[in-house]
Amino acid sequence: MLPIQRFNTPELRVSGATPRTALLSIQCLVALVLFLPFAEGSAARADETVLMPANIIFVTSTGYWEESGDPLSALDPKAGTATDNQSATISPTQRGYYKLVAVRQPEGNAHIFLQQVVLDAAGPKVISSAELEEFSAMKAYVTDIRPDTSDGVAAQPGLFATVYLKTDPTALEPETWTVLIDDIGDIKVERETN
Repeated sequence: MLPIQRFNTPELRVSGATPRTALLSIQCLVALVLFLPFAEGSAARADETVLMPANIIFVTSTGYWEESGDPLSALDPKAGTATDNQSATISPTQRGYYKLVAVRQPEGNAHIFLQQVVLDAAGPKVISSAELEEFSAMKAYVTDIRPDTSDGVAAQPGLFATVYLKTDPTALEPETWTVLIDDIGDIKVERETN
């Protein structure tokens, strides 16, 4: 810590203040002047950067998928083993997760899209996106989308999520629908029955 120097010049005197409080006031003023350009730049950058469009009302990432580059390797029990007469070629395995995205339409209802996201060295990348027509045909108002589990751990490949929606916006209780993708990639959209 720097020693406090006492200045008796009139420019640094704040009426009724001691030299120490005057020095602290000046230090605060200098810090504020130095900080303002950064604060203004941050606000401008925050306004320019939009993470996602305003019409996206729900996004849920859940489940996982995994596939090798060779679709027949899962069926071949000798895949990945080398013999003297053949060389083994190891195909890279792609892994990723699913996202369900509810997009509000101008009429107020929502369309739901299923995205497949791959994890690679550059980061996550959407490799496929498809509209789930079952929801679009209902012209439903989506009130929530929830994954099967929120701990981020799935025991097996696939997806299970619940979509809460209203086909009548004045209805008191939403309907529950499930989106299921099994381990081989088949997609089912069904109304939940209890």
